[in-house]
Amino acid sequence: MKTKLLSLALFAFALFFSASLFAQTAGSMTFNFTTVKQGSATKQVDAVWIENAVGIFIKTNLLYIGDGTSDHLPQFSLKSGANGIATNGNGGVQDATTGNTINAITGATRTSSTAPLAWGPYSVSWDGKTGATTPVLVPDGSYKVWVEMAWIDGTPDTHDFINTGYSFTKGASIATTNPANAGPLSAMTLTWTPSALSLDSVYKTKIAIYPNPSNGIINVQYNDIPVSNIDVVNVLGQIVKSLKIDSSKSETSQSIDLSGNANGLYIINVSTNETSSSYKVVLDK
Repeated sequence: MKTKLLSLALFAFALFFSASLFAQTAGSMTFNFTTVKQGSATKQVDAVWIENAVGIFIKTNLLYIGDGTSDHLPQFSLKSGANGIATNGNGGVQDATTGNTINAITGATRTSSTAPLAWGPYSVSWDGKTGATTPVLVPDGSYKVWVEMAWIDGTPDTHDFINTGYSFTKGASIATTNPANAGPLSAMTLTWTPSALSLDSVYKTKIAIYPNPSNGIINVQYNDIPVSNIDVVNVLGQIVKSLKIDSSKSETSQSIDLSGNANGLYIINVSTNETSSSYKVVLDK
């Protein structure tokens, strides 16, 4: 009997471990950052890409570079599988314009007249998939978003570089980090949001129902949420109270009087035009 129980336990653990190991959560990574002008620099080339935990290239997010600067992103060139030596420079760097940029944002070297500007806010995203003609969702785990930049600062044709990576976890939970400023990079926010984390789940973190248990008055507080309707349902599934909310107003709470209702369990449904969340409340007068 003990042997069977042990075998079942090991089998269950193996299933759990296998599911965790090969989970492939759909979602998106958003990386916002601002580039700050360095010295007298007037132009800037940029590359942002995703690598896995062991440094293997996954996908390019964006590449801003021109033919005359194709040797200015050596690490991106190496990681993205660029081929052919850049025609400019000293001949020791691959041509970054030939790297893997499938489904990436691409464009010329950034200047004072481009959009985005050479120095200012940027936003990139990643859908959790490989950079391929037929993208494939990658396994959950630790990943890095890498940033490489080059700019002319001071002496003509003397370039400064930055190459740095920021880790995040792709998985079933929201994960947000705010990397410290580095060189020309500032105001950075890095967030992974799984698709399965619906508006319902997000809203539940911003809605408060109190007191619970209640002696008759129930308060529903909602912050930064466009609530359109609040329904109170009894254990028989009957709506005993219903409030229509004008979401255009600045109200952030509602009080519901259940003093005329029988003691027991009630469900509070808080709805927007997109979704709804449910909360259990006990009425004990």
